[in-house]
Amino acid sequence: MGEFKRILVTGGSGLVGKALQIVVQDEKRQDEDWIFVGSKDANLCDLDATRQLFDKHKPTHVIHLAAMVGGLFHNMSHNLDFLRSNLAMNSNVLQVSHEKGVKKVVSCLSTCIFPDKTTYPIDETMIHNGPPHPSNFGYSYAKRMIDVMNQAYHEQHGCLFTSVVPCNVFGPHDNYNLESSHVIPGLIRRLHDVMEAGGSTFTVLGTGKPLRQFIYSLDLARLFLWVLREYDEVAPIILSVDETAEVSIRQLTEELQKAFDFKGEIVFDTTKADGQYKKTASNAKLRKYLPDFKFTPFAVAVKESVDWYKTNSKTARN
Repeated sequence: MGEFKRILVTGGSGLVGKALQIVVQDEKRQDEDWIFVGSKDANLCDLDATRQLFDKHKPTHVIHLAAMVGGLFHNMSHNLDFLRSNLAMNSNVLQVSHEKGVKKVVSCLSTCIFPDKTTYPIDETMIHNGPPHPSNFGYSYAKRMIDVMNQAYHEQHGCLFTSVVPCNVFGPHDNYNLESSHVIPGLIRRLHDVMEAGGSTFTVLGTGKPLRQFIYSLDLARLFLWVLREYDEVAPIILSVDETAEVSIRQLTEELQKAFDFKGEIVFDTTKADGQYKKTASNAKLRKYLPDFKFTPFAVAVKESVDWYKTNSKTARN
């Protein structure tokens, strides 16, 4: 137990925010007071509204998860909107945190901010080495600027503002909207729909060969808490499973088949594009600090995620 912290979590109703709520409730610490807010509580693109939110809750620490997000095609057609909204949101949160004397801010970035043309594994030193993929350059540059602002606030005012870069996150309370969901919740939703309709064939787009690192949202929440309490660098840190935990989309689909106990056939539609073959991230910096951190086994995390969706499919974000 340390000094008393009053922690404001922006974007608190999303996948990572919900995971943080679960982990914090399990801990039952007496030296921390947590406030989770969502878009209904304040428009963070508005500076005055951001100030009012901070005046209401008076946080000593902030976990900044809020962002304008969307699927591939929404990004491609609205890069300016993603750039302007996220720049405004991030700038306001950091400015008001400085004005109100917040002791520490931890912001959430994304591996999509890394250069489109790069070598693997990617690490924290490579974020600004080249332009991001053109499909989502607005979102990516806005997220990159958090790292730039963190450094500037530290240099000019001594602020401890930092950021984390998770690999692909999944878990309970995910986004299952097929237009904007990521791969795991999208496949969970589609296989669930196939089984509900009594279907015997589950078609997966692409060859199933691409490789991805996936982190369970509850593991990410535990790592977020460590960053909040213990990590005192301004430089970002990648929060990812080990490189050896990388799995193919085919392996993922087979785990989902087991978790759902689906007895039908899985078909890969090889006429559809695979996308990027791999995005391997190094967690060497994290392992330097936490060499013994145990990630939830992938099969266990997938089963828990599937079971949660089966129970909550009517009220989940579909």
